[in-house]
Amino acid sequence: MVQAANPDRDKPLPDVSDKGYLTFYFDNDLFGDNDKDYTNGARLSWISPNRDAEDLDFLQQGLRRFSGDPESFGLFQKLTGFKDPNDIQYNYGFSLTQLMYTPESSAPYVQPVGERRYAGWLALGYSLHVKDDNILNSIEFTVGTVGSNALAENSQDFIHSIRGIDKFNGWDYQIPNEITADLSFVQKRRADFIKWNYGVFRMDGLTEWGARLGTFRTSAHLGGFFRLGFNLPPDFSDPRLSETAYSNLYFDTNDPYVGNWSVYLLFGATGRGVAHDATLDGPLFNDFKTGNHREPFVGEVFGGAGIRYRDVELSYVHTWRTDEYEEQDGDGSNFGSVGLRVRF
Repeated sequence: MVQAANPDRDKPLPDVSDKGYLTFYFDNDLFGDNDKDYTNGARLSWISPNRDAEDLDFLQQGLRRFSGDPESFGLFQKLTGFKDPNDIQYNYGFSLTQLMYTPESSAPYVQPVGERRYAGWLALGYSLHVKDDNILNSIEFTVGTVGSNALAENSQDFIHSIRGIDKFNGWDYQIPNEITADLSFVQKRRADFIKWNYGVFRMDGLTEWGARLGTFRTSAHLGGFFRLGFNLPPDFSDPRLSETAYSNLYFDTNDPYVGNWSVYLLFGATGRGVAHDATLDGPLFNDFKTGNHREPFVGEVFGGAGIRYRDVELSYVHTWRTDEYEEQDGDGSNFGSVGLRVRF
């Protein structure tokens, strides 16, 4: 007997390496029932599907020198290198980020003494991501501007008009315009020492360290987080807005998601040393005094939850951060972060 041909039998399984990510991050301190200091942040990032080294353009090849792969500088290979150079995959990405800082007092038409200086930052980022199944190295070069060209006042006025909130009146006293350029490096590692699974219920984690050198911010950080939940997404994705916040799958996951749904909790902490912050120290090449004195070390803890349906994921994370400048009220700051990522 001749069997009828099954056209789907030999059809290859979909390869998620052919999909990229579009991610939107939104930070706001109104989630913490206040409106001061770090008051709002927004970031839109896109990351490409997996690529081979020969697919990279000349700009990506330049960033590759800091990636830890066989073509990077020797120091980076020693500090951040991969065990097997053949087991490496690449992604590149673009980002648009805006950060906003305000004092606590909104009514004065001048800068309130002893409170955070009005400041905004708007920047475009170009990044390269190099990974195997256990390590992700991300390098991002960012060009932006502080001052009125960052359009922070316009963004805040728009949001406040929608929500019927009083506008802040002292934006004429924000830090002055200056072009910024920054280079960031972040390494994430899968923390197998906290890996646990019981069927579809699992726990995993990531450790992270990084450094940033630039005219907007120069800093270094160390931290990590873990997740516990149902059908955990297998990825290196950032749960919050950061210098190199993108969404990224592990290298060897051709069919990564078990079922259509994921639900999880996450908790983490970060410590940061800051050598320069244009919003607190003033622009690097401008003799401008903000009235603030930067704290050299800042710590934060965070916790939240996420839910995924197929290729769409939504998360919320709340952050509690220590004081960032000496004049701050001693209670630190807290804000919420919403993340929406779509894989296509």
